[in-house]
Amino acid sequence: MYDVVIRRMTADDVKQVHAIEEATFPKPWSEQDFMREVTTNTCARYMVAEKDGKVIAFAGAWLILDEGHITNIAVLKEYRGQGIGRKVTEALLQYAANLGVQYMTLEVRRSNEVAQKLYQSLGFIKLGVRKRYYEDNGEDALLMVIDHLPEPDPDFEEAETVHE
Repeated sequence: MYDVVIRRMTADDVKQVHAIEEATFPKPWSEQDFMREVTTNTCARYMVAEKDGKVIAFAGAWLILDEGHITNIAVLKEYRGQGIGRKVTEALLQYAANLGVQYMTLEVRRSNEVAQKLYQSLGFIKLGVRKRYYEDNGEDALLMVIDHLPEPDPDFEEAETVHE
């Protein structure tokens, strides 16, 4: 794990992120979707985990004022079970907290117990069920929320930060 770098996603990462998305989800986002996320969606923030110059995981969210919604989290199959999903998700939560987000939501497949355990271990709680949420098979999604994010880093700044 010590040789894994967690950093903000850039347009240069889109091809690798899309490949992870395609290998992970039955209805993956397109490469263009991810390019829009990092180039034009001012609410989107994505983190990647990189090892030896290769993106091996990512986590993204839409952040609007004090609210965040996690859009997708994925780890390459050969790197699962090593704590990388946790690290990239923790980094995303920290980044969101640094921007003033107070709580975050996400949906997770009812059958995805591994992800549910990860989210619960990070402090997410089950809030409800979205019936037949997933288009590929009609599976329900659990709606989860966390309302105690990490303390913001007082020295945090990003290029998009507006100073008045």
